[in-house]
Order: sequence, then structure tokens, then C-alpha cells
Amino acid sequence: MKSIFDNVSFDCSVKVTKAYSTSFSSAVKMLAPSIRQDIYNIYGFVRFADEIVDTFHDYDKEALFSQFEKELSLALTQKISLNPILNSFQHTVNKYNIPIELIDAFMHSMKLDLHKSVYTTVEEYNQYIYGSADVVGLMCLKVFVNGNDEKYEELKHSAMRLGSAFQKVNFLRDLKADFEDLSRTYFPNTDLSRLDEASKQQIINEIQADFDAGFEGIQKLPIEAKFGVYTAYIYYKKLLSKLKKTPSVEIKNTRIRVPDYEKVGLLAKCYLNYRLNIL
Repeated sequence: MKSIFDNVSFDCSVKVTKAYSTSFSSAVKMLAPSIRQDIYNIYGFVRFADEIVDTFHDYDKEALFSQFEKELSLALTQKISLNPILNSFQHTVNKYNIPIELIDAFMHSMKLDLHKSVYTTVEEYNQYIYGSADVVGLMCLKVFVNGNDEKYEELKHSAMRLGSAFQKVNFLRDLKADFEDLSRTYFPNTDLSRLDEASKQQIINEIQADFDAGFEGIQKLPIEAKFGVYTAYIYYKKLLSKLKKTPSVEIKNTRIRVPDYEKVGLLAKCYLNYRLNIL
């Protein structure tokens, strides 16, 4: 029966999420069981696409990405794929009518990472952020509102801003790996080889504005999604706080992280705030 294959596929998406991001998987666990699997399915898809362009250096990444893109197209139209990650993703896409335009935008930004390494204008930067992060937030929002188009439109802007905030924190945290290992510079008009405190603060101010706009949407999310998204928000805010306190020269030479013991404390704080209804 196909249900057995689907369940195996779903398990693969869960394993991918837990293997690649303990923090994100912890936040997903805070979502209602009714929507949890679909967020795993989305993450598994975006993670695999990102891995192709970021880590498979000993292989023909363009060929692998082209193959992945073709298999994705077939999965979405045929509503099945022998690639379990794509099978899981197509299930969620078709279940919630996730617009193909969001998926196309995501794949476009991932494809840029195959050959584009410097973003010199704000327009280029914003386009990349939209495709690599904002649309992922919108895919998840489709799941969170469970077909309520009015609610989706109401929260769309906030979901995009929250996705932007998460991505920009990742950019700043992964500065060393992106710049030195992948030769990528995402922040426009910023010389990462000589990142100073003023440039760092400008980036942090931009991220904080995104977080503020994103938080407004979190407060209006359905109950099934609110605690999980709030947990991810608090975790990334903690990362931003650490980045703010870290001298710019250290950001270029290390990867800032939140230790496990701090994550436990953050989770307890999130739960308390949630139970006290002070989000």
C-alpha cells in the first residue's frame, strides 16, 4: 500500500530535520501534532536543495541540482516520487495548495548559489532573501493557517519578515564559512574582509526590524502553530543577542552558537510566557 511508502517517506523527513538542525527540530516538536509532520516535510526538501549547492563539492553540483529539479517537477505533477524527501514534500504541497511560485522562487535562489558569490546591490540581496527564506516562511504559513486564505493574507508580511530575520542571522553567524569556504558575500555594500562594528551594527539593526515585524504575526498565529514558531523566534533572538555582543573581528573567525544548557532554559522561558499568555 502507498500509505506504507508515505510513512517511510515522512520518517525520512523527520530524520533529516533532526540530523541537520537540533534547534529547528526542537521548535517543530512544539507545534501541534496535526501540523508537525508537514513542517518536517518542508524542511527536508529545503535542506536537501541547500545541501546540494553548499556541501557536495566533490560532485557535479549543477548536474545534481538539475536532476533534483526535474524530480521535483515530476513529484508535484504525479503526486509521488521514489525520492522519499520529495514524496513527503509533494504530499504537503498538494495537501495545502502551496503555490508553485513559492517553490520556483526558492529553487531560483538555490540555483544562484551554484555560480553567484557576491551580492552588490540591495535589490539582488532582497531577491535572494525572498527566495531562500521568505517563501519558506510562506510555505509554512500555508500549513499553519490550514487553508484559511484570509488569515494567510493577513499574516503574509509578518511571515516573510520572520523568514528574513532567521536567514540574516544565519548569514551573520556563518560569516566565516560563507566568506572563507564558499567565497560568498550576501550583505551588499559591506566589506566582510574588514567588517567593523559600525557595519555589524547596521546589519543587526536591520535584523531587529525584521524580528519586530515578525513578532506581530506570531501573536496572531493559530494556536496549533504559535508556541512552536515562538520557540524558534526566541532561539534566533538569543543568537542575535550573542552576535551583538561579539566583536566584529570574532564574528569573522568563529561560529556563534547557543549551548544546549541555554537552549533548555530558553524552552522553559518560552513555555512560561506561552502559558501566561504574554506573547
